[in-house]
Amino acid sequence: MIDIKLIVEDTQRVKLALLKRMKEEDMHLSDIIEAFNVKKQLQVDFEDLRARQKSFNELMAKTNKSTPEFKKQLEQLKGLANEVKEVEEKLKEADLKLTSLVEVLPNMPDEDVVAGEKEANKVVKTSSKTPDFDFEVRDHLDVAKGVGILDMDRAAKIAGASFSMFIGKGAQLEWALLNYFIGEHIKDNYTMVLPPHLLTEASGYTAGQLPKFKEDVYWVQDGNFLLPTAESALANLYRDETLQESELPKKLFAYTPCYRREAGSYRANERGLMRMHQFNKVEMFQYTLPQYSEAALEELVEKATRLVEGLGLHYRVTQLAAGDCSAGAAKTYDVEVYLPFLKTYYEVSSISNVREYQSRRGNIKYKPTDGGKPGYVHMLNASGLATSRLMVALLETYQNKDGSITVPEVLRPFTGFDKIEK
Repeated sequence: MIDIKLIVEDTQRVKLALLKRMKEEDMHLSDIIEAFNVKKQLQVDFEDLRARQKSFNELMAKTNKSTPEFKKQLEQLKGLANEVKEVEEKLKEADLKLTSLVEVLPNMPDEDVVAGEKEANKVVKTSSKTPDFDFEVRDHLDVAKGVGILDMDRAAKIAGASFSMFIGKGAQLEWALLNYFIGEHIKDNYTMVLPPHLLTEASGYTAGQLPKFKEDVYWVQDGNFLLPTAESALANLYRDETLQESELPKKLFAYTPCYRREAGSYRANERGLMRMHQFNKVEMFQYTLPQYSEAALEELVEKATRLVEGLGLHYRVTQLAAGDCSAGAAKTYDVEVYLPFLKTYYEVSSISNVREYQSRRGNIKYKPTDGGKPGYVHMLNASGLATSRLMVALLETYQNKDGSITVPEVLRPFTGFDKIEK
């Protein structure tokens, strides 16, 4: 959530930043300022009435209770109490209106984030050359079918469309990926978390999914929803808490399946494992001091790319334009792997600095060691990594002419085999 005081006191700065990702008429900044002023005046009125109420109580304490004057004061006090209650209700309504206008605004992009949508994204790094093949490359579904490790038909029979099911050595390969990621994060002194998969609306609000993206998640009958990413859980670990400066940074990672409705239409070539309702992901997360969040972002990018490099996959890093960033992100880099069959790149890790956007929504602060005023922590998230599209890249990159699949060297300690034969 954007600081309301910043909107009121530096409206032009906020407007120019948000114009990178949305139309001015959708910002409703003038409505926000008007709602802020209404709330501010009601707050003054409420405090004045409360002060009068207190002084009346003090006056009545000195008045003889059997006198007509006391009865008169009592009637005046009752009237004043009704006024206080009425203004208090108006103040609550004004606060709700102001919050409803501000909470749907996306984050302000950083200054070095360019305006525009996907077409304005900029590639900032590309790894070594794309893989060469001396035979006709097959897509990941054909490769997997050839060695009998993926059963999309039975997955659809069990759960419906857009679900997958690895079996045998395919399941072992997927699990090896997760073990590889987990081991690398532990080496880097990140703390592992296995969070709940069901989240409350309050958790969705802090993470930024709610209220705007309510239709994008799976709801269950008791009012909770299935987490679309472990970020949604990790962003809530310290909700309504004040951390000590000495506790920061907190570097965490979590493994969870992720559940997404993925409503809408997509490209025709996004078949197979490209876009699933359920997929496995290891998520990295940091809580840090504001002055260190940019360095934390670079660290997360380096960690994500190192994982891809370890798998021997060709990749590139793209800095996203403002309109292609998620709503909460001030700055985002995507790590995209190369898919040989499609001859294109697909994102396997999205790394974002959301700065104060989530900590303001979740009231997560830190207390400076010098005794200064508590401030909001900065929060960052990154896939480290998601497996579904990585499996597409692995199956296509490591396919052999005879139909077998070579297992990347870093995964062999976890699989116990170096090849999946036809």
